[in-house]
Amino acid sequence: MRATVRPGSRVGGEVVVPGDKSIAHRWLILAATASGTSVLHDLPPALDVRSTARCLAALAPATRDALEAWAERPRHEGDGDGFTFNNGEPRPPSSSLTLRARGRGALEVPSAELDCGNSGTTMRLLAGVLASCPFPAVLTGDASLRTRPMERVAVPLREMGAEVSMTEGHAPIRLEGGRLRGIRYRTPVPSAQVKGAVLLAGVAAEGSTTVQETALTRDHTERALTALGAPVEASDGNVTVTAFQHGGFEASVPGDVSSAAFLVAAAALTGAELVVRGVGLNPSRTRFLEVMRRMGVAAEGQVHGRELGEPVGDLQVSRTAELLGTTVEASEVPLVIDEIPVLAMLAAHAGSGSRFCGASELRVKESDRLEGVAAAIRELGGAAEVQADDLVVAGGGLGGGAGDAGGDHRMAMALAIAALSARGPVEVGGIQAAEVSFPGFVQTLRALGAHIEG
Repeated sequence: MRATVRPGSRVGGEVVVPGDKSIAHRWLILAATASGTSVLHDLPPALDVRSTARCLAALAPATRDALEAWAERPRHEGDGDGFTFNNGEPRPPSSSLTLRARGRGALEVPSAELDCGNSGTTMRLLAGVLASCPFPAVLTGDASLRTRPMERVAVPLREMGAEVSMTEGHAPIRLEGGRLRGIRYRTPVPSAQVKGAVLLAGVAAEGSTTVQETALTRDHTERALTALGAPVEASDGNVTVTAFQHGGFEASVPGDVSSAAFLVAAAALTGAELVVRGVGLNPSRTRFLEVMRRMGVAAEGQVHGRELGEPVGDLQVSRTAELLGTTVEASEVPLVIDEIPVLAMLAAHAGSGSRFCGASELRVKESDRLEGVAAAIRELGGAAEVQADDLVVAGGGLGGGAGDAGGDHRMAMALAIAALSARGPVEVGGIQAAEVSFPGFVQTLRALGAHIEG
């Protein structure tokens, strides 16, 4: 599917975005492994989150009917899409998911391989859960997911006592878990997914389990475990857990701040004002705001409440007069890893050059985003190159033309946002990939004022 984005519009107003899929994955897992009833509100119908729900349905019989019904629900039911407010009316009520689970010990051997689709988060987090299960299971996924590195999650799980095998470091992952022992593990590559997997295994292990991070990453897993009463200690980049079986809970998934980042960029590029309501403002996810502020974008978050340990509030964007170049250091990259594609597109429109240092992790996402972003900028008439593991963007604006997302949801959205301030129209190939993480992305941009055809 192709769409043509025409420049010249102002993209602003008030909006909500779909629920945060990083949080949704974790809360679904915790709800399906709880001892008791959980109620989840505002779950995003993103394809990746549906993959987690389907896999859990195969593992947790008590929750199977509810999870399968939710995973197969047509997207237009409920309120997963982003949308603009209408005359100040509040957000319409969305569907809820109720799971009556029987605890982690009630998980059963799946009747078939667990298909994680395109979701690396699903695969890595579920590997942590399965590591303690005394039965064999296989995690697989689509062709793209089967090329992504999985040995990084297998190493600590083996050290804890699980049997884990794969082919040359890639899925399918074959696991047979059982009695686990706590470990102290230092992550060689900063990864919230690997940290989450080890912590989820750790709460079912004998003794304490500590993850020592070489660079801070998003902390949704430990926040949720802490809110549920688990014995969690976190300080100086170390997170320690001990054995714990949590009960049921009720929570509403905050809006996805990574999705909001694309709308913030859209407002900045078109000189508009924007308010994103009810979005997650976890500090481990909002570093992109600091990067944008260095680039001249006036965007601030205001926390109004909490959901299962997650700060929630509004994100406000004022008109941007001028975009400036910036440098994102390697130590900052893990905290903006999902936003680098759109930050790079902002940088392409800046008045001076930008550099994203030590961004090698972009090579092993849904696509090689490091080379992909640079190539996309050049295809649209800008100047960018990869120097070792650095992405260098010259700035000066984009002319227009055509770019293809290559099946990568963040590339699809980044291309559409970049087009809003190009000198000519941009044809975006594979725009439908945005549905993976931002259901209703194109419709939301249109409602905010963007001119998109197709």
